[in-house]
Amino acid sequence: MDMIEGVSMTEAEDVFGLNGQIEHKLGFLLEHVPRDTHLILIGHSIGCYIILEMMKRDPELKVVKSVLLFPTIERMASSPQGKFMTPVLCHLRYVVYLPIFLLSLLPERLKAGMVQLVLRNMRSLDTSCVPATLSLINVDCAANAMYMGSQEMRMVLDRDNLTIQQHLDKLIFYYGATDHWCPVQYFQDIRRDFPDGDIRLCERGLRHAFVLDAGEEMANMITKWICDDIRGL
Repeated sequence: MDMIEGVSMTEAEDVFGLNGQIEHKLGFLLEHVPRDTHLILIGHSIGCYIILEMMKRDPELKVVKSVLLFPTIERMASSPQGKFMTPVLCHLRYVVYLPIFLLSLLPERLKAGMVQLVLRNMRSLDTSCVPATLSLINVDCAANAMYMGSQEMRMVLDRDNLTIQQHLDKLIFYYGATDHWCPVQYFQDIRRDFPDGDIRLCERGLRHAFVLDAGEEMANMITKWICDDIRGL
């Protein structure tokens, strides 16, 4: 897709912005999924914010369970990683485009070797991550991702306690014990505010980007949670 910077676009057209992505997911369900279908929504990182917004904007969705993994649903710019990334995403992202463009010109084999070198310390790297990462070495893709990231830093501020309270019995939160996007303090705060919620802290040492080396492990965990919940209904 062509690079989108969103300078003169309306929100409705701003498909690569945070609001545009929320509306895109709602539009997909409206167009392709019958309204009486029971839904299980699973989100990771900013996907958790998107899920809460979907449930808020369309209360008629038949959501029976939402699993929110490493949820960046509040104070993103104030998190340890957010403090580092906010200046890059909001003010310096254009500087990153040139090196990404130069990298994109390299032979595929060389790029694959570089990706494997960067990811060499993963305990059990999922090899499918290599071609997926290679596809992201693209200026348009990076520009769109960083543009959305800049909006996240500005828009994901206070936790939406009202929406969480309204759907608390449908939500599973899973926080990382070493997650610099949503630190343990955020887990402790939400546990204090919602003592009856299903809010868990990872005890397996999984990283925020668990897809790199623990995707299957996470999938097995989620499957068990959902099956246990269904049996309990």
